[in-house]
Amino acid sequence: MELRSVEELMDLLYACRGSWDGPGLRSRRVDLHQHALQTAALLRRRRPADKELQVAGLVHAIGPLLRPGDETAHPGCAADAVRGLLGERVARLIREHHRREPPADEDLLRLRQADEEGRSVGLDAGVLEDWRTVLELVAARNSRLEAVD
Repeated sequence: MELRSVEELMDLLYACRGSWDGPGLRSRRVDLHQHALQTAALLRRRRPADKELQVAGLVHAIGPLLRPGDETAHPGCAADAVRGLLGERVARLIREHHRREPPADEDLLRLRQADEEGRSVGLDAGVLEDWRTVLELVAARNSRLEAVD
């Protein structure tokens, strides 16, 4: 599935509400909607100017909705779904954030750390609608870059 608009992506992110990630390698199961908001909020605090990194944190957890039951495919599936809309950097961060070999990329380390910290309960992460403008900005920037290529 390839997401073609911010509206489609927002719908999918709203659909994450009440969905839980599988037990997998992680110690705690989390509501995917709240986890997405918490991860993005942590990245916004740490890197306020890096909208692509924040958006990667917001959308990194959509894989279970796109391919239920196949946990190993979730990062790749999520990356493929957003690549055309949000760009290659966002897709790469999503695809590689769960890899356990040491990443040389500082942004991957930041995303992984926020992903882990975003599993804690009690962080006030706001609401999804607060992210619409940021998603539109990243999508528009990506669209302009593709037009130049």
